[in-house]
Amino acid sequence: MCKMENVVKHVMKESNAVSPPPPRSSPPLPPPPPPPPILRAEQKKIMAAAYAKCSRSSSVSTATRDLWEHLFDQGYRADVVIHTDHGGQIYAHACVLGMASPVIRQMLKQSKGRDRRRSISIHGVPHDAVRVFVRFLYSSCYDPEEMREFVLHLLLLSHAFVVPHLKRECEAQLENGMLNIENVVDVFQLSLLCDAPRLSFVCHRVILGNFKAVSATEGWGVMKEAHPMLEQGILQTMAEAERRQKGWERKRKERKMYIELYDAMEALVHICRDGCKTIGPHDKAPKQDEGPCGYTACKALELLVRHFAACKLRVPGGCAQCKRMWQLLELHSRLCVDSDQCRVPLCRNFKERTRKQNKKEEMRWKLLAKKILRSKRISGAPFFSLAASS
Repeated sequence: MCKMENVVKHVMKESNAVSPPPPRSSPPLPPPPPPPPILRAEQKKIMAAAYAKCSRSSSVSTATRDLWEHLFDQGYRADVVIHTDHGGQIYAHACVLGMASPVIRQMLKQSKGRDRRRSISIHGVPHDAVRVFVRFLYSSCYDPEEMREFVLHLLLLSHAFVVPHLKRECEAQLENGMLNIENVVDVFQLSLLCDAPRLSFVCHRVILGNFKAVSATEGWGVMKEAHPMLEQGILQTMAEAERRQKGWERKRKERKMYIELYDAMEALVHICRDGCKTIGPHDKAPKQDEGPCGYTACKALELLVRHFAACKLRVPGGCAQCKRMWQLLELHSRLCVDSDQCRVPLCRNFKERTRKQNKKEEMRWKLLAKKILRSKRISGAPFFSLAASS
């Protein structure tokens, strides 16, 4: 019987007898680097190319559509009869109608028929409109002329029977060319009834923009009698829009006036410091050979300064032009940063006068100065500083 020690020694001897593998002359090659990540834009291009290739090699858009339209036209093994106005009948298939519209599916569950053929009724719209609607449930296609003729009926049917893709298509067709002055009131009422907020907003905008022409249409008269509250709401909205427009116009005129006052302040400093052609400070000769002046208000202000220098009624309230000149000089003092170095006449005198004014008058001038500087900051860099108006 062999001992365990002998077995262990024999195994160790055999393992030592096996020579180790020879060392390799060079290290193994590293794995290839991972490919660069595909950017999102490149992914979109790849997906668009794959989709285009798939759509070119597929015949779903033609053959399948024709197959479903033939199925509807021929009524092969139709098991549903749709009754319309004036005794019209349309044959269809319950499986198609039930899958396309949950409302029709519920109607089919509650309907009773003979010879395994169930019947439902769709009244209130023309027979041809119902036929176009059912055809769309089969193939999701329509004839452009039929859409133009029955777009309002199709919008109503798509909302009533919960067919969202047809509803979106009807809204898009109305927004992109079928909406006009004659039908905008009817479409507006229908959009409110069919919960189409975007279409109602578009109609509302057309009504407000062409109110005189729209209010003369037959649809407006019918709405006025049937829905007076709706007419009242439109009139209130129009009045509010007019008030808002007047407010915008008033603000625009005020801003224009503030910019003109700022330009006048710049031109006044320019005349009193540098001079402009035939007018300027007493210690500088006029520069008549220069080109056109870059200050737009310089010419009008030059005439005002000449009148102010020659006018005999300089007392307050005596001359309107002189009064305006006094106001410009006081406004300049409100905007001037350094009255000691300023060349504009009476700048320091107006600075000292402001300390004696009452608070109401002082706040009025400060507010005017701030509005002038704010308006110029919107249109360009200011020439004066806000520190002067504090």
